[in-house]
Amino acid sequence: MSQFRQDFLQFALRQNVLKFGEFTTKAGRQSPYFFNAGLFNDGASTLALAKFYAQAIVESQVRFDMLFGPAYKGIILAAATAMMLAERGINVPFAYNRKEAKDHGEGGTLVGAPLQGRVLIIDDVISAGTSVRESVNLIRQAGATPAGVAIALDRMEKGTGEQSAVQEVQTQYGLPVVAIANLLDLFALLEQGGSAELAQFVEPMRAYRAQYGVV
Repeated sequence: MSQFRQDFLQFALRQNVLKFGEFTTKAGRQSPYFFNAGLFNDGASTLALAKFYAQAIVESQVRFDMLFGPAYKGIILAAATAMMLAERGINVPFAYNRKEAKDHGEGGTLVGAPLQGRVLIIDDVISAGTSVRESVNLIRQAGATPAGVAIALDRMEKGTGEQSAVQEVQTQYGLPVVAIANLLDLFALLEQGGSAELAQFVEPMRAYRAQYGVV
């Protein structure tokens, strides 16, 4: 595991965004870990998170002209990541959507810069892929081109079929998915972290991966 990915997971642990124990996922699975990006909820942690997104995006070499953050978590992620990219000398516009169309002022569901060129979608995770599907449709309807999706964590587990939710997005839309970290990085953290507290979750994680994981 790269130092960058290790730093991100350690950061998520300190913020209690990444937790180990017994949790029920949205899909009804009993998971030994839980990742809740909504707990990056203050200025310092959001700033740090955006730096990780910016680095992962730059290292991926995905070509894009602007960022799009799907409502609601993606809104702050797109804005903050745009700021961190600007610090690296990459100044790109960003936009986001509303859940409901505005019937006054400029109207519509889109806010921010006009959707044009290659648009990189920024979100926390991909679970059912609903957010990505809606974002892709909005981007294409505006005459722009989806360039990829950037997320915080790839759980690398089955989605609606035998592929993972991330693989389903890659297959269905032909889009690259950039993840700051993934399940393999999480295993490396548990196995190499040198903490007995973390080491106790290695076997439950292996069992969970055997049941739900994908290559």
